[in-house]
Amino acid sequence: MAESEIIAGLDLGTTKVCAIVAEQTDEGIDIIGVGSVPAKGLKKGVVVNIEATVQAIKAAVEQAETMAGVEINTVYVGIAGSHVRGLNKDGFIGIQSREVTAHDVERVLDQAKAIKLESDRQVLHVLPQQYIVDDQDGIKEPVGMTGVRLEARVHMVTAASTSVMNIQRCAQRCDLHVEEVVLQPLASADAVLSEDEKEIGCVLIDIGGGTSDIIIYWDGAVVHTSSIPIGGVNLTNDIATGLRTPIAEAERIKIKYGCASSSMADPEETIEVPSVGGRQPRVLPRRVLCDIVEPRVEEIFAACRHVIAESGWSEQLAAGAVITGGTTLLDGMPELAESVLGLPVRRGMPTGVGGLADVVRSPSYATAVGLVKYGASRIVRRPVPEVVVPEVTVPTSFGGRLSAWFREVF
Repeated sequence: MAESEIIAGLDLGTTKVCAIVAEQTDEGIDIIGVGSVPAKGLKKGVVVNIEATVQAIKAAVEQAETMAGVEINTVYVGIAGSHVRGLNKDGFIGIQSREVTAHDVERVLDQAKAIKLESDRQVLHVLPQQYIVDDQDGIKEPVGMTGVRLEARVHMVTAASTSVMNIQRCAQRCDLHVEEVVLQPLASADAVLSEDEKEIGCVLIDIGGGTSDIIIYWDGAVVHTSSIPIGGVNLTNDIATGLRTPIAEAERIKIKYGCASSSMADPEETIEVPSVGGRQPRVLPRRVLCDIVEPRVEEIFAACRHVIAESGWSEQLAAGAVITGGTTLLDGMPELAESVLGLPVRRGMPTGVGGLADVVRSPSYATAVGLVKYGASRIVRRPVPEVVVPEVTVPTSFGGRLSAWFREVF
């Protein structure tokens, strides 16, 4: 197994660190190792405790390596948070040889991202939307076309340099080389969206522990990215406060009994809620829990609706919305999202991978699987070296001349 065929994705979240190892084969991508551990080193997508993050990365990577039976040296790491910003930009150049070359495409993309950034920011992605050759627009692959002017319309993603450097430093302390830092919703979209959804218009909402990240596709390209600093941790805190229970118990209750819609809860169903300070646990109707969860989930989707409206793309979302991320596992999430967003909504699961596909078939693994798929799309296959068979010289001995005479005669 060639080392270049092993791909690893590292999802650094507010509540968990997840590492996934995959093997790129001729048949596709096979998941061969998964590691996931609780983490407290990040807050809303930003590293706030280097040591805690390093320990979590080491534990998750070790789990994945043990399962896969390989050593991880290089990773694709996800990044998110309110410090990440996206903007649409144009760039144009003159075509030197009247035929567009790959070098011309590189030059026009470089020109598109040539904007003055603050000293503490850096470019993460330059995502082409379309190319225009002279007056012909809507071109996806301009190489080989004839013209005198090449224009590119791109979506550019930037991030705070310190946040990127802290993530890289954490990985380096675990003896890992960061191949690329990838926008988390971009990775999640690779894992859960179909090409048809990207083509006719779709919004992906990735609700994680600390943030809810939004990415909008139209005509097969990214047209908008945004982030909201609300996520599953806010739900947990609401439950802990409302039910007067420890944070750890609130998280357990949320996962086991949480429901985003009070109307879906059985009025007769009860749950046992541990108390703080050694007091006796209490038995409460499950609907009380749902009454706490529903307003916060509604707030998240209302904020997403506002972002979508402000982006100007709300009328182009023919495929509706896809929700993913661990928080979307709560019962009633798609139904509440539909009522708030006014769009058809489905829950997104990672697809397009083999191997341990059943293990990662959960919205919780969308980003990590997407990072692996993102990395696989960037692997340059090494050409198989051509085997040169040395030419055999026929000896000019008497036996050789006799054999040649027989071939000529018979």
